[in-house]
Order: sequence, then structure tokens, then C-alpha cells
Amino acid sequence: MSKLTDIYAPGRPILREVGLRDGLQLTRTYPSTTAKADWIRREYAAGIRHFEVGSFLPASRYPQFADIRQMTDLVNDLGGAWSLGLALNQRGASDALQAGLSELTVVLSATEQHNLANARRSREQSLAEIENAVRMRDEAGSDTLINVGIAMAFGCSLSGWVDPAEVERLVQRCLDIGVDLVGVADTVGYAGPRQIAALCSRLTSALGDRPYVVHLHDTRGMGIANAMAALQAGARIFDASLAGLGGCPFAPGATGNVVMEDLVYLMETSGFPTGVDLDALIPIRDILAQAMPEETLHGTLAQAGAPAGLNWRAAAA
Repeated sequence: MSKLTDIYAPGRPILREVGLRDGLQLTRTYPSTTAKADWIRREYAAGIRHFEVGSFLPASRYPQFADIRQMTDLVNDLGGAWSLGLALNQRGASDALQAGLSELTVVLSATEQHNLANARRSREQSLAEIENAVRMRDEAGSDTLINVGIAMAFGCSLSGWVDPAEVERLVQRCLDIGVDLVGVADTVGYAGPRQIAALCSRLTSALGDRPYVVHLHDTRGMGIANAMAALQAGARIFDASLAGLGGCPFAPGATGNVVMEDLVYLMETSGFPTGVDLDALIPIRDILAQAMPEETLHGTLAQAGAPAGLNWRAAAA
């Protein structure tokens, strides 16, 4: 687990920019390769180190991810940066390994009904594919980490309530087959702080020093409150997107991921240093405003700004 803990040091809050993948999966327009590169470089300069650069999908159907290899190379060339990407099948996993991705995410649903609808296979079949991806990685001698994102972990759009014990069981199954990292997603924004705290507390207790990822959507306005509940329950790795870009295909009208800028402010004012410069981060939204003028950009901090004249980092100490 040495490489995993080198990248995700226990106890240190880590924010992962997922706007370049999750954020762009449903948008009608998207930034050019040049604009994406500017986005990454400026966020890197602001202190972000983890970037989900896209999905390994056919470029003919998903042109917004056609430059994923270029984005992977760009992130890999930035000192201390970490490239993440999503693969939905064996072909995608193979392409990701060949691209030299730092971390590959594959998806497993918390409920059988959703896994059948989303992946057209049972959860056991998905677990077999995940095990095959681990084997492919090991046989290739790759040092790419494999992360399983467990969708619908806090509530399912098809099955309703999800038992935290079932999610914990799936987490353990993934670790038993050789996965490096697991993440739990509030895919359709069903959860409130109580549900987030219940599952994250279980995972923190069960996994000890092994980190796990929390992926929150702000569909019902609970994103920041849920992030606070996860922090208090011991979670330290969070996905977020600049300006809350994105949305879930299973939740029409969803407002996307938790807003990166607001999450940084939450952590800093709550005594969890992020190493991110908000004054440098907020203006990067201009890239999105220029490239996607019809897309709504979310975030209260960008509208109101940090409190003037208040050393809010010191106040949190």
C-alpha cells in the first residue's frame, strides 16, 4: 500500500478535479484542448494536484474526450500531479493502461437493479471484469492504481434506500480482488448529512489507514453539508468540479458535482488545510464561461467572495 499512501497520505485532505470528465459528460459544448490545458495548468498553479482528465470512450461518440491522451500526458508532466480517468469496459481499461494513466476508475453499482440497467450485467459479472482489469494491469507491469467507484452508494434512483452494510460488503469484495482504492458516490444526490455520516463512519472504521474517495452531487443542495458530514466521519479524499460543472445522466436537471471553490472554503474555514489558493482558483471559471457560455456556473463563493478583512484560515485554527 506504499504507493497508495504516498499519493493519498493518511489524514491529509485531498481535492480531485473531476470537471474535465464528470463535468463535461453531459454538456452541449466543451472547452478546446488548448482551453483544457490552460484549465489544468492554472488549477495546478493554484494548488490542485489530482485531475480526472476524461473517459476512455470512442471519440466518434464522445468528442469531448478525444484528447484524453494529450491531457494525460500534460498532467503526468506536471511535477507531483496525478492523472485520473474512467473506463467503462475492458477496451477502455486497456487503452488507459497504455496511455500511462496514474489512476484508473471503474464503476460498480451499489444495487443489482442499477448495475443491470447501467452496465447491462450483474454485479458479480462487473466484479469479474474489475478483477480482469487488475490482472491486466499486473501482467503489463503497470503502476497504474485501480479505483472502483461505487455508484448509488447513498441511495438508488431505481431501488431506493441502500443499506450501508451492503456498500461495505462491496468495498471489501473489491479490495479482496486487488483493487487499490474505493470510492462511494451520491450519484443522484439523494443523501443528507446523516446518511453520509453513517456510511463514511463505517468505512473509516473498517478501512483504518486505507483511504477512500467521496464523490458528491449537489442535486438537492446538500453537497457542502454532506461534505462536512463526511469530513467529520473521517473521509479525506473528495471529488469536486470547478463551478460545480456537470450532472448525472440519471438525474435530469441535476446541478452537478459539489463546487470545488465552495469545498475549498468549507475545508479551510473548518480547520482542514487544502493548500489551494482560492484567489487563484476562482478566476479560472472564466475559461468555462468563455468556452461554454450557455452552461450555468454554480458556486456561492464566486458570487460573494471570501469575507473581506477576515483571516478566515487563522480563524479556523
